[in-house]
Amino acid sequence: MNSQEEIKYQEVKKRVQKIKGFYTHAIVYLVVNLMIVIINVQDLDPGESYFQYKNFITAFFWGIGLLAHGFSVFVPQWFLGNDWEERKIKEIMEKEKNKKWE
Repeated sequence: MNSQEEIKYQEVKKRVQKIKGFYTHAIVYLVVNLMIVIINVQDLDPGESYFQYKNFITAFFWGIGLLAHGFSVFVPQWFLGNDWEERKIKEIMEKEKNKKWE
């Protein structure tokens, strides 16, 4: 592999690791919250409703964190485009190169 291909490979590998991290986070979120639901249902008194705010606090706030994680993984590509990072790097390198000659 030449250096350009190696750089692209490392970028893609890093992106895949970020996606894998998000999926792992989502699975842990589902499993833990499912266990919380089961425990909360078992602890209900006869005639008590499950739909109380205290039963949803963990899922809600952790869900906000999961949503933020998802945005950090997937939105930059949709919002900024696939090659935004590469364009920005080239732009900054070009500015730095021009500074040296001034």
